[in-house]
Amino acid sequence: MKKTLSILILAIAGAICKAQKLPPVFDAKRSAEAQSTETVRKYLSPVRILWKSPDAASNITNAEKLLKLGTGQADLSGNDLCILQSNEKGKPGLLLDFGKELHGGLQLVTDQSRGGKPVRVRIRFGESASEAMSNIDTIKGATNDHAMRDMIVSLPWLGKLEVGNTGFRFVRIDLVDDNSQLKLKEARAIFIYRDIPYLGSFKCSDTLLNKIWLTGAYTVHLNMQDYLWDGIKRDRLVWVGDMHPETSTIAAVFGDNAVVPKSLDLARDITPLPGYMNGMVSYSMWWILIQRDWYMHTGNLKYLQQQKVYLVKLLNQYAVQIDDNGSEKLEGAGRFLDWPSSENKPAIHAGLQAMLVMTLNAGAELCKILNEPVTAQKCEAAVAKLKTNVPDANGSKQAAALLGLSGLLPAQKANEILSAGGVHNYSTFFGYYMLLAKAKAGDYQGGIEAIRNFWGPMLNLGATTFWEDFNIDWLPNTSRIDELVPDGKKDIHGDYGAYCYKGFRHSLSHGWASGPTPWLTEYVLGVKVIAPGCKVIKIEPHLGDLSFAEGTYPTPYGIIKIKHVKQANGKVKTTINAPAAVKIIQ
Repeated sequence: MKKTLSILILAIAGAICKAQKLPPVFDAKRSAEAQSTETVRKYLSPVRILWKSPDAASNITNAEKLLKLGTGQADLSGNDLCILQSNEKGKPGLLLDFGKELHGGLQLVTDQSRGGKPVRVRIRFGESASEAMSNIDTIKGATNDHAMRDMIVSLPWLGKLEVGNTGFRFVRIDLVDDNSQLKLKEARAIFIYRDIPYLGSFKCSDTLLNKIWLTGAYTVHLNMQDYLWDGIKRDRLVWVGDMHPETSTIAAVFGDNAVVPKSLDLARDITPLPGYMNGMVSYSMWWILIQRDWYMHTGNLKYLQQQKVYLVKLLNQYAVQIDDNGSEKLEGAGRFLDWPSSENKPAIHAGLQAMLVMTLNAGAELCKILNEPVTAQKCEAAVAKLKTNVPDANGSKQAAALLGLSGLLPAQKANEILSAGGVHNYSTFFGYYMLLAKAKAGDYQGGIEAIRNFWGPMLNLGATTFWEDFNIDWLPNTSRIDELVPDGKKDIHGDYGAYCYKGFRHSLSHGWASGPTPWLTEYVLGVKVIAPGCKVIKIEPHLGDLSFAEGTYPTPYGIIKIKHVKQANGKVKTTINAPAAVKIIQ
């Protein structure tokens, strides 16, 4: 109906322009060619002023005005303005805190300026307070890579400017020129996101776990932009490996969403075979695993059939990359699991051996659905060959997790490696697979404790989204990301990180870190999809030390409501309300 109305309006506008011999406003052809956005924009005022320049008493007036609800409109009243004035004591600056991680930019509404001339300001966005206070340099890694977060702009006389497109929570504003004055009516965040409901939910007797579940969901939500990104500050790209935890989270929280197939198709279309997605042999494997998992959740056979030609060729490409000893010999692109394991070559080999088993098993499943029995048999034969060679994890928890999940290593043996040293040597990306491997070994309580001990500290440091990487060895004597670093303390953002995420380049909103969200839904709430399209779902809770867990799960047929309560005798009483089209087994 809306589309029909839009076409009608355009047609009427075109007819009026033609009758009056005016240029067309927007003809139908141009309308069809134009791209629309699936995101919305909202405007948020800052919640506090975290810092003012040292001489603020003499060169900043009425800064608290910026905390008030704005209108986005300049006016002629001249009342209640924040005034920044450069003088002999210096150039003023403010650090604004918007309260939580956001994706978008900044809207600045100005009053009249001296002589009607533009006023130059420096704008710095930051995911941490210290990042917003930093300079772009080679010391602590602050950059404008992928998204401009440090820039000088000119603000109009009595007008409005919108600037920036990045991930941030903090914004610093400084006057650039001597003898300059800025009368600022508003400084609001432009929050750009998909306006979609959280259909899935999770609540239990541990408020920390509840917050972790929701933080993982919000992290992925922010990265559901035009495509499904890895991070909203950096890299803002469709990395297929990163997508696997993200799509697992989307299934548990939002249900079917077009951003997933759109992103999978982009990766496919820009990667002609025999190339590998994102230039890594493992990332095309993640594409196959996502296709299997997404089909299980949505049951969208039509979409799966669209992948058939590419999928079959890709599986045949993988199935022959095994030597006479049953060892993977994947070549042609980078050999990568995740960054913390990237220097451990034996572990990478073990992980890729396991991933190839997982990929070919998933491929055999899909080929049977797609009526491709020859390729299914090739996949199964290749798996049988791979199982004759079980490499050593070489101390890597990443490799151990994949070996356990693939069945190459007994689940209990894998869990012994994962449990050594607690959450030391966990990583935010592969932490999800460590949790999955612990669940396969029946160590649900261990998984719960790992979530508390690895993801929990990020929240204790002020995080509102989960990070590209984290190491509990960073914790001693570190400051929170929502404060200026006190003397004698370490900066958790600027002082740590490695590989591609050194210092402030480190993304503090990275979708691959959301693993606890789908894990808590699947293993604590106990939701396991058994048949494609969620037609059959098994409910098997594992409460561990929790006294209750409840929540919802989105299916193509509606929402399942679930509640588990631990009784005095230790048994769990379960209540389930499911759509009629979904078969529940317990």
